[in-house]
Amino acid sequence: MTVTHPKGFRASGVAAGLKANGNPDVALVVNDGPDFTAAGVFTGNRVKAAPVLWSQQVLKGGIVRAVVLNSGGANACTGPQGFQDTHATAEHTATVLRGGPKPQLIGAGDVAVCSTGLIGELLPMDKLLPGVNAAAKSLKADGGPAAAEAIMTTDTVPKNAVVERDGWSVGGIAKGAGMLAPALATMLVVITTDASANNEVLDAALREATRVTFDRIDADGCMSTNDTVLLLASGASDRQPTQEELTAAVTEVCHDLAQQLIADAEGATKHIAIEVKGAATEADAVEVGRTVCRNNLVKTALFGNDPNWGRILAAVGTTQARFEPDRVDVAINDVWICKGGAAAEDRSKVDLSGRDVKITVNLREGEMEATIWTTDLSHAYVHENSAYSS
Repeated sequence: MTVTHPKGFRASGVAAGLKANGNPDVALVVNDGPDFTAAGVFTGNRVKAAPVLWSQQVLKGGIVRAVVLNSGGANACTGPQGFQDTHATAEHTATVLRGGPKPQLIGAGDVAVCSTGLIGELLPMDKLLPGVNAAAKSLKADGGPAAAEAIMTTDTVPKNAVVERDGWSVGGIAKGAGMLAPALATMLVVITTDASANNEVLDAALREATRVTFDRIDADGCMSTNDTVLLLASGASDRQPTQEELTAAVTEVCHDLAQQLIADAEGATKHIAIEVKGAATEADAVEVGRTVCRNNLVKTALFGNDPNWGRILAAVGTTQARFEPDRVDVAINDVWICKGGAAAEDRSKVDLSGRDVKITVNLREGEMEATIWTTDLSHAYVHENSAYSS
């Protein structure tokens, strides 16, 4: 149930010494073909890490034969040397794979690079490059779980997902537990499929999938410099699904991984779905949902099991969405405690003792809707992000 479930892929994860705790920190995912088409989406942050800039260039070529990933260092804000190190990592990976047990016709321009960890420090290349060697030697057709473990930072569990279709499949791995406020990506995600599809089909499928999954989770309103989502196709199943079929399968995997990311968010005690209905436009629905989910008064109220609908309505009022304040309804866990912008059902009926919380906001302006997933703001989140340098 992972990135190596689709035919034509091998992966691995090893400990190279980048992490002080000695845990696995270098992963490798290799596409053995016969196809090597790919698509990718990246952080919307204007401050982009060197591996993001490199992988964006690689994707312009339309072919990705391998992805090398490391945790233990973001290689972000590291200047020209950081970009040179990324290039060197890709070149080294290509060289190692050309001489491996399954030699590949591969160059640096066919290798995407992903990094995650502390911003502002150069990677220890004397450890990373030998780690690539070890990862290449450890490549297996069932190596996806090891790769998922090697890309973890503050994650408490690895993230894997698979969707089966008639004769073909889509699989993926992801990492992320903080800075989950992306724009077309979130942290590090590698998705694979053994379906046959050209770059245009893959790109359309990935962008539609990320738009309604990774771009709708928002743990803390903080956007990473390294966010990357890659989709690789091997064509090894000899099946060519339609655009709609591929998009649906990729979306299902992305949704599964996105929910795992938000469920593992740093310090979270609540898993919160904010459903915005009755919006004039989808953009209005997304804006309202994202504004509510980033409101610290709402997040702390939910941490304290307080169904404070006033804070929710006040957050809605800060948006540019079309609505009339005296027509908005708000429910928490299906109890409509606000109707027409005023108190309605007894708020004591709301049970917030569990982990899952659903907030529903009905703007009563149209037929569009959207859901944003977030978490509460807890003591543990503050402690972790004050005690852990990131």
